[in-house]
Amino acid sequence: MDKTTHHCLSCSSLAMILHHIHELSRVGFFTFHRLIAVIGVGLVLLFLAYRRRSAVYLIDFACYRAPDSYRAPLHSLVENCSYDFDSKSLAFTIKILEKSGIGPETYGAPCMAQVPIRRSIAFCMDEASEVIFSTVVKLLKKCNINPKSIDILITNCTIFCPIPSLSAMIVNKFRMRSNIRSFHLSGMGCSAGITSVGLAKDLLRVHRNCLALIVSTECLNVNWYSGKNTSMLLPNCLFRMGGAAVLMSSRDQDHSQAKYKLQHLVRTNRASDDQSYTCIFQDVDSENKDGVSISKNILHVAGDALKANFTSLGPVVLPLSEQFRYGFSIVCRQIVRKGTIHTPDFRKAFQHFCIHSGGKGIIQAVEKNLKLREEDVEASKMTLYRFGNTSSSSIWYELSYIEAKGRMKKGDKVWQLALGSGFKCNSAVWKCLHNIGLDSLNAWNDRIHLYPVEIPDNVEILQS
Repeated sequence: MDKTTHHCLSCSSLAMILHHIHELSRVGFFTFHRLIAVIGVGLVLLFLAYRRRSAVYLIDFACYRAPDSYRAPLHSLVENCSYDFDSKSLAFTIKILEKSGIGPETYGAPCMAQVPIRRSIAFCMDEASEVIFSTVVKLLKKCNINPKSIDILITNCTIFCPIPSLSAMIVNKFRMRSNIRSFHLSGMGCSAGITSVGLAKDLLRVHRNCLALIVSTECLNVNWYSGKNTSMLLPNCLFRMGGAAVLMSSRDQDHSQAKYKLQHLVRTNRASDDQSYTCIFQDVDSENKDGVSISKNILHVAGDALKANFTSLGPVVLPLSEQFRYGFSIVCRQIVRKGTIHTPDFRKAFQHFCIHSGGKGIIQAVEKNLKLREEDVEASKMTLYRFGNTSSSSIWYELSYIEAKGRMKKGDKVWQLALGSGFKCNSAVWKCLHNIGLDSLNAWNDRIHLYPVEIPDNVEILQS
């Protein structure tokens, strides 16, 4: 075979080989892309499954109810104040109490019955221990939970912040695990209960299959003010002894026994505005007596915070019809310069409302601005009348009231709304997972048949 023939055969063989390689490559090319597509889809599904927000449940909660010996009727409070206040401060206190909407069956710590009332760290520790320990014990009993099974612990108390913290005090008392994630929130005001729920929600979604315990309370003794500044006398009139413990979970197995599922949580912070920031402020008066002042413009500040919070919450809870009517009214107002802006009907989104019982004025303002019915704010008004302003735990007393009345049904949605220093407005939306009735450990169980009551606009406090 000459070199020319050999060269031609070699070229032919090479062309054939290249042709087969090309065919194999072409087949392999499509197979490879199919494989990549399958792998890609699988990875995406795994990523979405991993990133899927795990459900956050509220298994149960408990509210503190003091023994009857702790009862603090208005006339007793006035009598105690008379030993420490000048005539002007006493007259102001009586005026506020008579119009407060607070009834005769609220509670105060035993140290608040002393004459004259004196502040003490020891008194504060006794008060905190009484409220916190008894409430946590009640909740653990309701849920049949071992304290060592708690993975996350969050406590909140605005002014009283001892060393060690209140969360450490609970860990010590109940001998919880050494690796528990514990937090204490202070200075957050009456909105701290929902702030704690938000923190628990975020932690439960990061640390899955965990239990979180929230404890909310306020200490009256450390808040007591005996000076002459009227804005600092207001907390004396409004706040009462109380607290709540809440058990939340991200465990799938808790769906069957949980009462509620968290749907939405919206927090609004107006601290960048000076007027809002100083609206509720801890300070000293001209006589160097410390206290917490509540500004006269609190309703205006609260209104701005509420409006901002509603604007964020509305789009995720309101039906499209209400959103359209609201948006259309704004457009018409801007173009035609006539008409009023439509107020969304939040009753189409929620069956129940737990508006922070910070005071009669706050409840009435929300009722008016949202065009709510009397029964929508019944839980808030009755809680203020029966327990007073219990700060961050008030929304849980209101939820207890609705449950005790047997009104909470499967599928119902409840809106918890809290306001606090800073100024903050927080909302939490829960969905009821099954019908709920009165239980023996409900804080209202011995009085619920007496409510609702007619609350007078003004009561006369008789002085002895």
